[in-house]
Amino acid sequence: MRPALPRRLALLAALATALVACTPEAPLRPRPPFEPADRILVEKAARRLTLYSGERTLRSYRVSLGFAPVGPKRQEGDGKTPEGHYRIDWRNPDSRFHRSLHVSYPDAGDVARAAARGVSPGGLIMIHGLPNGFGALGDWHRTRDWTDGCIAVTNDEMDEIWALVADGTPIEIRP
Repeated sequence: MRPALPRRLALLAALATALVACTPEAPLRPRPPFEPADRILVEKAARRLTLYSGERTLRSYRVSLGFAPVGPKRQEGDGKTPEGHYRIDWRNPDSRFHRSLHVSYPDAGDVARAAARGVSPGGLIMIHGLPNGFGALGDWHRTRDWTDGCIAVTNDEMDEIWALVADGTPIEIRP
């Protein structure tokens, strides 16, 4: 069961409501030419997600991370975005956040480390857009890290990522 919308998102929700009332709907960006990504790199310190095809950069996006982003994810609820090598292993077109791609965290090592400490490693780490109904926040959401450990982008950016990233794509998340 997914937890309720985090309290730290309440302020964003209130501002989004105000923005929706006074902001015209943003025009859709044209779809990028289709060249699939064969790997994803997330650099937490730079707040950047980059899609690659071979050594060539396809796209790069500024991101928001978990609300306590420094350090690797150790347990459920710690607000950290994991670090390591994973895969995109499934997608959710009906997510509470405009589309989402699941990161294969936790892996066997993450589970073992958490078990040794007597805690749950957590899970449901996603690359996702903004909460449904709050797309008008756009770039503003990046003014602070606000997810429970996920990697958040704007809805338009999520549409691009969704189109360019297939299930099975490797993702490396660096500190």
